[in-house]
Amino acid sequence: MNDDSYVYLLPYTCHEGEIRVKKIIEMKDIYWSRQGKEILHDLSWQVKKGEHWAVLGLNGAGKTTLLNMINGYIWPSKGEVSVLGNVFGQIDIHQLRKSIGWVSSSLAEKINGRHLAEDIVVSGKFASVGLVFAEPEEADFCRARELMEMLQVNYTYGQPYEKCSQGEKQKILIARGLMANPALLILDEPTTGLDFVAKEDLLHTIEKVATSESAPTIIFVTHHIEEVLPVFSHMLLLEDGTVFAQGTRGEILTSEYMSRLYNRNIQVDWYNERAWMALKD
Repeated sequence: MNDDSYVYLLPYTCHEGEIRVKKIIEMKDIYWSRQGKEILHDLSWQVKKGEHWAVLGLNGAGKTTLLNMINGYIWPSKGEVSVLGNVFGQIDIHQLRKSIGWVSSSLAEKINGRHLAEDIVVSGKFASVGLVFAEPEEADFCRARELMEMLQVNYTYGQPYEKCSQGEKQKILIARGLMANPALLILDEPTTGLDFVAKEDLLHTIEKVATSESAPTIIFVTHHIEEVLPVFSHMLLLEDGTVFAQGTRGEILTSEYMSRLYNRNIQVDWYNERAWMALKD
């Protein structure tokens, strides 16, 4: 088989060897319950190498639970999860997380705003929040500066995180997520709280990351279909803890699917290769 069908991963350190993986995420017949309530059920999903996915669903659809499971913070009550070719239950989940970049509001809440922007970025190498227990090298800060330049926030180098704008903070967190050269980057509603210009600027940054050389597979979670850029080849729709629909972006972003998902009469129109929706009378 042609090597182009594989992704080459370094899941533990930069020098422990290569692992070939065709499926970035594979979830089979997943169920998960909390306090007797079924949160995820009958959920199966595959993300292959070379695909970027957008995940959409109403509040309570199970998006956050799904992400927590991919990161190994919760384990299925039933079913099998494999991330980056590693089957849960057969690997060190803490080491696996070093190959996963994650940007989320829950992470942002844990950050000490007095820490410098570059310290936040470098902490991504150690899958930690801050550098309290880390021993970064000068090369780590060089790498952080490169990422900050790529994401156009290099001017925040040396600046406390709390002094940055919301858009700058999100870019710093994305740089943090890229610090360890992850094979998988998860962006959980990264545009929340941004105004229109800042949101479009961040989406442009995400597009730049997705199309860069050796880009990680990206999972982008959103409530807004207009944020689903052309770089996202596939979409997953969640409803009530299971798959409502999945497929290519063009197949899923239709008036029919959106009307069924939201249980309203919705019109989807396309402009500049992006879908926009509006309620119909």
